[in-house]
Amino acid sequence: MAKKKTWKEMSPASKAGTIVVGVAQVALLLAAQRDISRRPAELINGPKAAWRLAAFVNFIGPTGYFIFGRKRAAGL
Repeated sequence: MAKKKTWKEMSPASKAGTIVVGVAQVALLLAAQRDISRRPAELINGPKAAWRLAAFVNFIGPTGYFIFGRKRAAGL
């Protein structure tokens, strides 16, 4: 198993990639939390509290919320 590199040992490209992935993850989390706050409970599949907690699971939680947690509009 390879030894983990410290921040100082990482290349500039690796540092930039890490920052981009981190920003994307936080943006997804914030978007999901905001949507959960603003969307009425009757338009969410399951309890809001469960989706709030699930949204904290890396990329899987917010993505799962946007795919499975929101009810579709009747006209679509």
